[in-house]
Amino acid sequence: MDRKVIFEAVNLKINAIADNGTDIPIVKGVNFKVREGEVVALIGESGSGKTTIALSSLGYFKPGLQCVEGEARLLGQNLTKMSNEDLRKIRGERVAYLAQSAAATFNPSLKINEQVTESAVIHGSKTKEDALSYAKTLYKRLDLPDPENIGDRYPHQVSGGQLQRLMAAMALVSDPTLLVLDEPTTALDVTTQIEVLKAFKKVIKEQKAAAIYVTHDLAVVAQIADRIIVLYNGSIQEKGPANSVIDAPKHPYTDRLMKAVRPLPKDTAKIRDSAINKNSQNSLSVKDVLAGYGGISNGVPKITVLEDINVEIGKGEVVGVIGESGSGKSTLARVISGLLPAAEGQVSLFNSRLPSNLRKRSRDQLRRIQFVYQMADTALNPRHTIERIVGRPLEFYHSMRGEKRRKRLIELLEMVELPKEFISRYPDELSGGQKQRISLARALAAEPEIILCDEVTSALDSIVGSNVIELLRRLQKNLDVSYVFISHDLSTVASFADRIVVMYNGKIVEQGPVHEVLSPPSHPYTELLISSIPELRVGWLEEADAKILMAKNKML
Repeated sequence: MDRKVIFEAVNLKINAIADNGTDIPIVKGVNFKVREGEVVALIGESGSGKTTIALSSLGYFKPGLQCVEGEARLLGQNLTKMSNEDLRKIRGERVAYLAQSAAATFNPSLKINEQVTESAVIHGSKTKEDALSYAKTLYKRLDLPDPENIGDRYPHQVSGGQLQRLMAAMALVSDPTLLVLDEPTTALDVTTQIEVLKAFKKVIKEQKAAAIYVTHDLAVVAQIADRIIVLYNGSIQEKGPANSVIDAPKHPYTDRLMKAVRPLPKDTAKIRDSAINKNSQNSLSVKDVLAGYGGISNGVPKITVLEDINVEIGKGEVVGVIGESGSGKSTLARVISGLLPAAEGQVSLFNSRLPSNLRKRSRDQLRRIQFVYQMADTALNPRHTIERIVGRPLEFYHSMRGEKRRKRLIELLEMVELPKEFISRYPDELSGGQKQRISLARALAAEPEIILCDEVTSALDSIVGSNVIELLRRLQKNLDVSYVFISHDLSTVASFADRIVVMYNGKIVEQGPVHEVLSPPSHPYTELLISSIPELRVGWLEEADAKILMAKNKML
């Protein structure tokens, strides 16, 4: 007997309305079903229509989009014909949406518990007391620290990975029939990702709910999806059971997606051994750094994040910094850049000590260390053209004006492999990968010695992310620039870095050349990271538990 159909897309067609009034097809006649207790994954690169299709299950279409044909049915009801009032009763109670960016989801002025329980209380599915009790149960199942009290904090008082798990609790607290999971583990480190994936699988099974899982991470898809739908340019290229699509892809585009998946670190170590940069000259040195937040009292931060940090980066070298959420990776980058002055220790550039506060650094010292952030959406001013965004450092650091500035702008765009026509565009006219290239062009405009890359590929699909990594590699070779490459993705770091720094709980537990760090014996925490990286095969998640538990026990 067939399981109950929870959601069905029937010849769904969604168009965008251009400025001149013409229709641009975005989703082109998509058909699929999601049944009770089933996880259906929508995969494809940026712009393939994944999120647009997933949002139709809430009866929601982004501004400028409209459903022109077909139906999006939730439990037999056509959402595309419902009034906003009727849709309000469904959203949050019958169907819950879990977004990629937790930081954009939470209100910074409200405590976490209030926001997590709000939907269940408003829709009347639970009392305030019951919702709070269930929320704390979910915190525990999602492996959050101090589950009884973490909800009393404000969003800014927890790490990014913890906030992502709290957003999962927000979606689950109303016991929805359908979960729409839009890249929910993209921003999570591998150890957290495994716990969240296991929690999702357990909850979906126990509640006999259904889920639409939007992602570009095929290794994650292999662990959670029952069926896979491969999308390209708004059309379905291939669909079927997860093991069939992964083990025997039929469409060339699916095969291309598979090839964009990074090899496992253990398979990369030997390759990187022969590629290590042998340059012995250090361009950057971090020595005996102690840093944290909340102000400094008696030379010690109120909240210590980094302790006894020592790192050296050679000229033209890539140093990968890995660790779970809250380990201090981004804080280290902030200390190096001067955004967060260290309480103790020093940062030196070519043996010249830098002031710990960027406000006290000279213009030339600022020029030589540049930052590329994780979310290009928030790093680029949406009101400024690309010419103004990339041109500002040319004016500030090099006093370039007029035709000389414009010529250099075009050179920088060519350097990051974008056409010169982009010079007049605004950020919202670019894709995620293109925005990240603009962020990189802005950093390169300063002609830096060091570029701090903070999770620069984590928000990008596998194909676009691979292209950005290849671009970084070519720029490194041509410009002899050094990278501090911060990531929770050990596979990407292993394929790109010369050396790896492993951070845990604000300290460096291991560092060295890639092949040495990734070859056994490793530090127990490094072993845990390696054991937690999903493999591109169905069933890995269940098999990995024993290895992960063994690595955790070694850390005790």
